[in-house]
Amino acid sequence: MNLMITGQHLDVTPALKTYVESKLERVIRHFDQIIDIEIVLCVEKPSENGKLQRAEANLRMKGNTVHLAHCADDLYAAIDGLADKLDRQVLAHKEKMRHHRHDSIRRTNAEG
Repeated sequence: MNLMITGQHLDVTPALKTYVESKLERVIRHFDQIIDIEIVLCVEKPSENGKLQRAEANLRMKGNTVHLAHCADDLYAAIDGLADKLDRQVLAHKEKMRHHRHDSIRRTNAEG
């Protein structure tokens, strides 16, 4: 699995990189058919609320591509939210794949 972490309007420090990798370990542990993950960390323009930190992910896995984003006031909170969303999506995809495999076996047994 390839992991690519980039930053827009900020430098990706080794501490940020380590934090992202540690959060993504849970996602990788749940599903081993991930091909690659691209993480983009960015600071958006100041708005009424102040600066918004944004974490985006493009996750390619066998049979599906997922694009997710999460915004927060703190970059670490944005990474946490993104990791939670990714974990839910990966588990849903895994369950869907497992459920479809069982459906095809049941159809084959019922027809035969």
